[in-house]
Amino acid sequence: MATTAAGTGPAADDRREVRRTSLVSLLGSTIEWYDFFIYGTAAALVLNTAFFPNADPFLGTLAAFSSFAVGFIARPIGGIIWGHFGDRIGRKKALVSALFLMGASTTLVGLLPGYATIGVAAPVLLFALRVLQGIAVGGQWGGAVLIATEYAPRHRKGYYGSFPQLGVPIAVILSNGLFLALEAGLGQEAFLAWGWRVPFLLSVLLIGVALYAQLRLEDTPVFKQVAAQAGAQRRSPVLEVLRSHPKQVLLAAGSFIAVNGGFYLFVVYALSYGTKTLHLSETTMLIGILGSSAVNLALIPLFALLSDRIGRRPVYLAGAIGTVVAAFPVFWLIDTRSTFLIFLGLLIGGIANSAMYGPQAALFAELFSAEVRYSGASLGYQIGAVLGGGLAPLIAASLYQATGTSASTSLYLLVMGVITAVCAWLLHETHRPEDRVAAVPDRGSEAADSAR
Repeated sequence: MATTAAGTGPAADDRREVRRTSLVSLLGSTIEWYDFFIYGTAAALVLNTAFFPNADPFLGTLAAFSSFAVGFIARPIGGIIWGHFGDRIGRKKALVSALFLMGASTTLVGLLPGYATIGVAAPVLLFALRVLQGIAVGGQWGGAVLIATEYAPRHRKGYYGSFPQLGVPIAVILSNGLFLALEAGLGQEAFLAWGWRVPFLLSVLLIGVALYAQLRLEDTPVFKQVAAQAGAQRRSPVLEVLRSHPKQVLLAAGSFIAVNGGFYLFVVYALSYGTKTLHLSETTMLIGILGSSAVNLALIPLFALLSDRIGRRPVYLAGAIGTVVAAFPVFWLIDTRSTFLIFLGLLIGGIANSAMYGPQAALFAELFSAEVRYSGASLGYQIGAVLGGGLAPLIAASLYQATGTSASTSLYLLVMGVITAVCAWLLHETHRPEDRVAAVPDRGSEAADSAR
């Protein structure tokens, strides 16, 4: 592959490789997040009865959401494991192995017998497979993001970094759309009996994506350069990033809390709240979630492009403040029980969320030097995911049970937004003015960036 003598971005004849790596990161991220999200949708709709049938409805829902949260608790473990290997043996190898693990563990959920067949072993195995899902996604995000951003031109890192981020709304559309189609096509009884397993079994496709990535992708030029310079160094990248970049890890985690927490309130908890508390049809809630996700699909790359023009922090901070402002209106609109207003409420929350999620890949990658970038970005992202997204549906359900009003959930979202806004304010701007006007940037200056 042709490269220039010095610089971070591709030369003109490398643009095809940039597009290919971006598309592979998008495809892998889409199916990976699809695998992770179908569990959340199933937890809201069916897992409480299939694996926790002896609990009352509320406790069954809490148990299902607890198994959902276990995946998030495992995500930092995945970030540590794959961050270590991603910084030591390569971005591509770490990404491919994470994709394999996710594809296998999700497919096995679809094959897992229910409580009626194997008793208490069913929820135990369900928890174990959810842990493997969490470990897998803990490594996937860092690999997909770095494959995309480390190949990208300096002045388009935000845009190309948004490709793996786009996997999230696409996965939401695919997972919820498939559940909606299966329930409508099979009927409630068949769907609860076996139809819910189909989305999990389709996850075997991710193994094919992993094989393609293994055979067709090269590792990033940035990693090759770092590996050549590292020589026989054996210091743990995870320990090194905690020693050299502790502030960045903590602020990255804090700045992700409202992004992840808000997302799972809008996508997972809202589905359960609408169907089980407001007694709306699953179709109504799924249409609202699908519609808002479709709009966010267009907004994420637009916010990422904006961050390439004006910087990462202003765009990210605007999204955090938007989350604070929207916290109460979102649930006021959902409480109207109007399909259109539910869509509008979820859309308002999603716009603020997209303003943060669009530039996030480039922001997190640029916070860390290249030799510890996989570990640093993954740790910041996954710790934030535990503090925000993993517990959000569980906390929201418990708050409503205790207070009887959605205002408690809105207050919870507002607090997360404030935390994220403060952390985003304390982060330094990572996108320099000269990066925003670069025409054909080169690759060698990555080494200089790595020393920052």
